[in-house]
Amino acid sequence: RLVPHSGVVNRLAWMQGTNPYGPGDRVLQKTPVTFDVSVPELFGPLACGATLVLAKPGGHREPAYLAELIGRDRITSAHFVPSMLSVFLDEPAAAGCTGLDRVVCSGEALPVELAERFHRLLPGVRLDNLYGPTEASVEITGLHSSPGATFAAGSVPIGGPAWNSQVHVLDGALLPVPVGVAGELYLAGAQLAYGYLGRWALTAERFVANPFGAPGARMYRTGDLVRWTADGELEFVGRVDD
Repeated sequence: RLVPHSGVVNRLAWMQGTNPYGPGDRVLQKTPVTFDVSVPELFGPLACGATLVLAKPGGHREPAYLAELIGRDRITSAHFVPSMLSVFLDEPAAAGCTGLDRVVCSGEALPVELAERFHRLLPGVRLDNLYGPTEASVEITGLHSSPGATFAAGSVPIGGPAWNSQVHVLDGALLPVPVGVAGELYLAGAQLAYGYLGRWALTAERFVANPFGAPGARMYRTGDLVRWTADGELEFVGRVDD
């Protein structure tokens, strides 16, 4: 995937503008650099003067080690995919990670039950649910999951778009669907990749003309089914090919 620096910069600026790091923050970097989530983990804190704390290689798979590291190194921010967050919360020492200020989830649907368990175990710690493919500079929508919030679906909504980005929920004719009706999610704006290196047919299939933008504008066809809630948030439903 050919991802421009400008897309990553927009992603980092959005994060810093909506939930900023400060000089007192200590951010855990545990995702292998071969995965896209490592980009905001690495560059988010370094871009604003926060401290970056590196986990040992393979440490992202060890809940007890992570809990010990978070406490010992006074970590204030960490990222988990939901399945790993569930395993982490099963670790008895996780309840002692009260120095955390925020936890960010992405990469999978975040079950409502897991979010509720998180808030019970770590009250006062912010939980953000983000969504996005590598083709949109890692993450392009987000929602702050508040304690006690109720959601109609089994997973926490994925929220609304990042700065300078647009999301469209469309039917098979590329027409917007009504609120509450599932449609395919298309992404547009500053964070789109150029395409796939050397794979021009796949690029043409997934990056299509944007009928809602200026001439020459493109959209990325995610293959994900979503719907708008009455509150104006996106709710993940599944995959088009399920």
